Amino acid sequence: MNYSTTRSSESLSRETARFMSGVYRWMTMGILLTAIISYYIGNSRELVETILMNKILFYGLMIGEIGLVIFISARIQKLKAMTATLLYLLYSALNGVTLAVIFLIYTQESIFSVFLTTAIAFGGLSAFGYLTKKDLGPIGTFCTMGLWGLVGFGLLSFIFPSLMGARTSWVYNIVGLIVFSGLTAYDTQKIKSMGRDLREGSEEGQKMTIIGALKLYLDFINLFLFLLRLMGGKRR
Repeated sequence: MNYSTTRSSESLSRETARFMSGVYRWMTMGILLTAIISYYIGNSRELVETILMNKILFYGLMIGEIGLVIFISARIQKLKAMTATLLYLLYSALNGVTLAVIFLIYTQESIFSVFLTTAIAFGGLSAFGYLTKKDLGPIGTFCTMGLWGLVGFGLLSFIFPSLMGARTSWVYNIVGLIVFSGLTAYDTQKIKSMGRDLREGSEEGQKMTIIGALKLYLDFINLFLFLLRLMGGKRR
């Protein structure tokens, strides 16, 4: 056995594990920030009326969220690590504001139950993506195509609400669940490969940690929302 090769392999595994630990840590921080803000606003009638019932403000926040994700993803190479981190936390906070609407639609018990179910499912899917030796590229490509299909149909149903009937909505949510399940495993594998060539503590390493956290954060939130639409108990 070549000792230097073995040592290099072990060192690479440690660096990858350290990088992924940072990704999961920042992803968790973003989710917790979203959850805390969403819970606080959702349980304050004054804030709900001020923010969520004002359509211009509400849709403005949603557009701002989309803009932030696009900006961070497109400019990550030119942003400083601290700036990328602050923008990620800002996005998580804004998402918490807009997601507060779920507390008006679903019972708190079902929200917490679905959140726990999502956490368990996400953990299993991400662990599979991290540990498998199989190339998940084809799954990623298929799910990305499915994602664009979901976005396209979602926009059409926004313009023509009659498209999203009860049965269509159920199929849409099932497809969304499958798509983001696949993307969770694929993104985990892809992010893991990103960390292999990064130096610990480097500016580049910190930025890739944030972009990886953002990807998994989005996978988690979308899994949660699709599960909530399928399993959530609505208020009467």
